[in-house]
Amino acid sequence: MRGLLLACLALVTVACGGKREELVVGMEPEFPPFESKNEKGEIVGFDVDLARELAKDLGKELRIEEMAWDSLPTALATGKIDIIISGMTATEERAKSRSFTEPYYHTKLCLLVNARSGIEKPDDVHGKRLAVKLGTTGDIQAQEKFADAKIVKFDAESACALEVVSGRADAFLYDRHSILRHHRNHPEATRAILEPLSEEPYAMATRLGEKEFVERLNRFIRDIKADGRYARIYEKHFGEPPEEK
Repeated sequence: MRGLLLACLALVTVACGGKREELVVGMEPEFPPFESKNEKGEIVGFDVDLARELAKDLGKELRIEEMAWDSLPTALATGKIDIIISGMTATEERAKSRSFTEPYYHTKLCLLVNARSGIEKPDDVHGKRLAVKLGTTGDIQAQEKFADAKIVKFDAESACALEVVSGRADAFLYDRHSILRHHRNHPEATRAILEPLSEEPYAMATRLGEKEFVERLNRFIRDIKADGRYARIYEKHFGEPPEEK
């Protein structure tokens, strides 16, 4: 009985981010410049630097748990991680199962298209073959806006881009920065259509109902934007000052 009680207490401690000696952040490092791996295998990026500053503010050590995108919500709910900082868009549907902070970044969903696809604007995607990354807002928006398209889903962003480069897909719906990067990597085979299909507010996600933790995170976001830390991190990874203050 005593062993069972201690095990239960340990589980409660793990499930409460505020009681750890470290801040455990979950992310999928396949989304540069937000999070990716460098030549040494280290996880680096905009979100990583934000997480590092957050850990300092909370007086904790930072530990990053690398996992697949669709594993992040379960890891959060079960207490394996304290928070998701991984370019996650705050949506009404996702907010049913987790709590979100104020947005720390805004982006847009845009299209990478094959140069021979004939697609000149978003409306031209109707009836075409459209690649999306499984479980992302691109996946959700594709089903809402292009129900008549042939939607093909992949676990990896790189696989979606390759489908377009090779001509097996006509378009790929994803984050603007990623679309531009893939186009620059394949300028002859692709075009970037930057007319936005939707606005995307990225936010940090915690377990549902962690009101005090969310309020603390919101203060952190406001503080780093006010004291210049946000701007320095932003310029480091995007090469320009942030538009948002």
